Amino acid sequence: MILIIREPATAEQITQMEQAFGSMIKLAVDFKRGILAGGGSLHADCEQALLEDGSQQEDIWGADWYPHKREVTFEALINIRPRQQNFGLEIQDPTLREQVEAVARRLLEVG
Repeated sequence: MILIIREPATAEQITQMEQAFGSMIKLAVDFKRGILAGGGSLHADCEQALLEDGSQQEDIWGADWYPHKREVTFEALINIRPRQQNFGLEIQDPTLREQVEAVARRLLEVG
């Protein structure tokens, strides 16, 4: 189940987003709007939900959230963007990584 999260997620929302993978949630994070979509089978599905919600593609980056470890990782196919100087799966710009992580933690660290 893909949810768009604009305010800190509830425990129930985290559980719903975990259904696809159990201990991990795939995310697309719009770092400019400070929102994210999570819970799909693919980062691209989450990205599409944000695009339909009005986000701009250049502002959306893929990440994964591990709720039980409270850990964010930054690898996703949607992150391969040569036009934005990101040539691999992982977000390479440290400042951008920090922004994506800050949004994920603000919205997903429950309790």
